Amino acid sequence: MDLVVGATGFLGTEICRQLIAQGQRVRALVRATSDPAKKAALQNLGVELIEGDLKDAASLAAACQGVTAVLSTATSIISQQAGDSFNAVDLDGQINLIEAAKTAGVAQFVYVSFSGQIETDSPLRTAKRAVEQHLQQSGLSYTILRPTNFMEVWLSPVVGFDVANATATVYGSGHNKISWISLVDVAQFAVASLTNPAARNAVLELGGPEALSPLEVIAQFEAVTGKPFTVQHVPEEALQAQHAAATDPMQRTFAALMLSTARGDVIDMTATLQAFPLNLTSISEFIRRS
Repeated sequence: MDLVVGATGFLGTEICRQLIAQGQRVRALVRATSDPAKKAALQNLGVELIEGDLKDAASLAAACQGVTAVLSTATSIISQQAGDSFNAVDLDGQINLIEAAKTAGVAQFVYVSFSGQIETDSPLRTAKRAVEQHLQQSGLSYTILRPTNFMEVWLSPVVGFDVANATATVYGSGHNKISWISLVDVAQFAVASLTNPAARNAVLELGGPEALSPLEVIAQFEAVTGKPFTVQHVPEEALQAQHAAATDPMQRTFAALMLSTARGDVIDMTATLQAFPLNLTSISEFIRRS
């Protein structure tokens, strides 16, 4: 039995889908307040649901019983609910989960963090790096996945990349390259980590098959859609000022992530793909698919 935490999110749901497709038994930790439609979608896949919360250690102990592997994608950055915060969920909650997995004798813990090249200070970065360290020192067999920018997030209207209206917000100059990765591929790595010896006690930096600048990505969208994009740049200096002035943890984190995007994030996947021979989604494939 595999336990997926963060299962109602896009990445967590995709991990559940891929595990079920491989014939695995999957349990998903969901909250009483989780979207009923998302819970129903998981059940339709064949996923067993168990109610709990990262902030409730007792519920995690129950969720981990009889589990071989835990895969955690949970974060409060998108679906923040009452009582959630980076400290409560992304830090203390994940540590609660690690301890519950350890007590239950779980064989492997897969934790989805973010790129090791994200160096700008933020509450989310502090939480993720602390959880990584705690997991590495826990005695559990672990895999830490560090994906760079998700195509499905950073090439979407959520951050100002609006294909339907042919407009795009570009952070910084737009010339620094990023190894954009699809969440479908991150899910592939998470699932493969359960059986691939190369994932044992490993930290894997993850990117897609090519590094392209935001302006190069926009050019590809223009070629496919036949529409010229209206591009608005947010200068790096403005992002630095926003980051320095932020008093709210969420604002500071978003400013840090936008700064990291402006500075680029190239991941050399040569060695990783030798150990994990997976087919990764290119930007052109993502455009056709979406």
